[in-house]
Amino acid sequence: MIFGIRAVIEAVQAGKEIDKILVKKDLQSELAKELFAAIRHLRIPVQKVPVERLNRITKKNHQGVVAFVAAVAYERAEYLVPFLFEQGKIPLFIMLDGVTDVRNFGAIARTCECAGVDAVIIPSQGSVTVNADAIKTSAGALHSLPVCREQSLSQTIRFLKESGFHIVAATEKGDNNYTEADYTVPTCIVMGAEDKGVSQTHLSLCDEWVKIPLYGKIESLNVSVAAGILIYEAVKQRNLTN
Repeated sequence: MIFGIRAVIEAVQAGKEIDKILVKKDLQSELAKELFAAIRHLRIPVQKVPVERLNRITKKNHQGVVAFVAAVAYERAEYLVPFLFEQGKIPLFIMLDGVTDVRNFGAIARTCECAGVDAVIIPSQGSVTVNADAIKTSAGALHSLPVCREQSLSQTIRFLKESGFHIVAATEKGDNNYTEADYTVPTCIVMGAEDKGVSQTHLSLCDEWVKIPLYGKIESLNVSVAAGILIYEAVKQRNLTN
């Protein structure tokens, strides 16, 4: 954790990976303007909060700004994809749309690492982040699994499609069983939050909608369990073609 406007500016300028910045509502000063200018073109989530929240975080002179340093260095899909292709890989990505529970995130990351998934993609706003709880739940997988934090999932989906990826959305609205999708090509599986699912905006960009059949009375699976099912279907198909 870093507090104080000048300290946060210096951390940003030094290239520190910042997870998020909390800023007091109505913060106005020349130094604050310098901070906003420093982060304007960076993909750092900024939340405007009451000063009471900042005071609960630290008793010291925070000057209305508290930043949290990321536990890992985030990747960028636009840089990672060509690197993977150059390595001769057929990439498999997992995209999390609106997943906010760190335990689910950690569990998904652990499965991804075990299955050889090439990256997890999360949005910079309204999502989990790689914090200590997520790393603990992942059994340390998040230290080795690339995590791409993207400003816009819609733009990322478009980029992946242009790069030759097949985008598969997991949704109860799907017409096909999850086993009917082809995961042997470059693939990104999109998983949504348990309460809302994949957003309609992102669903409209996906190439295929698939569902996991449910035979009991409960209407949905835990998102980490559902992700594991789809991931290992992809692993099975890829092993059969090797």
